[in-house]
Amino acid sequence: MSTTSDLPPHQQPQPHLHADCANCFALCCVALPFAKSNDFAVNKAAGTPCKNLRQDFRCGIHTRLRDKGFQGCTTFDCFGAGQQVSQVTFGGRDWRTHPGTAVAMFEAFPVMRQLHELLFYVTEALARPAARPVHPGLREALEETTRWAAADAEALTGLDVGALRQKINTLLLESSELVRAKAPGRRKNHRGADLMGARLARADLRGANLRGAYLIAANLSGADLRLADLIGADFRDADLRGADLRDALFLTQAQLNAARGDTATKIPTTLTRPAHWA
Repeated sequence: MSTTSDLPPHQQPQPHLHADCANCFALCCVALPFAKSNDFAVNKAAGTPCKNLRQDFRCGIHTRLRDKGFQGCTTFDCFGAGQQVSQVTFGGRDWRTHPGTAVAMFEAFPVMRQLHELLFYVTEALARPAARPVHPGLREALEETTRWAAADAEALTGLDVGALRQKINTLLLESSELVRAKAPGRRKNHRGADLMGARLARADLRGANLRGAYLIAANLSGADLRLADLIGADFRDADLRGADLRDALFLTQAQLNAARGDTATKIPTTLTRPAHWA
């Protein structure tokens, strides 16, 4: 029987970079705003608890979110920032019992989420052997970002996270080029492309650059997306039934949650098959 230790480095689990709602004070349900739309049934201001949030920090309609008009909640992923802020930055002091922490906690959470997203991408790039020439720079970026993630709330809210993201993105781009060069055939460049509703069923997209591509409601059934760079690609309502994403670059849980798939969809072992997939 195979174990996680038998998996290649980029498919090893990173639990601290995945949401652990049981150790979070429902920060995504309070700190962040949302507007009435196809994703949310009501308007909610930042810093205001969602009307569905219970006193124990659990969602009262968790198993019925999509039926109740809160699809946006099912596609969100904090990359583990929630438990980091709750248990580390604020040492387990919740905003209900310690209301004086509320404002600082809610301001720190969005910053921490960006830091953990960067940690997620850098960790994956470091685990890719083909990106070895960039590994020294990535290790420095990992150390710097990890230090910021361990900082106090005041330091977090004063961080220019945009500048840090820009610096790291340069390294991720270099990593992407090196990894995708291993893909066979001609690599397609669809960076930032408007592919909304595109018919890409069974398309060979191995090694493609799909960074920031709009793939909303695109038909990608049976498509081969191995080694494709998917940072920022919008997969809302995209058809991924039977698609192969096993070795895709920088694929996140949120992207999978936003798409439609089935039991034939192949996904990385580090991610979870969404409950709403057929």
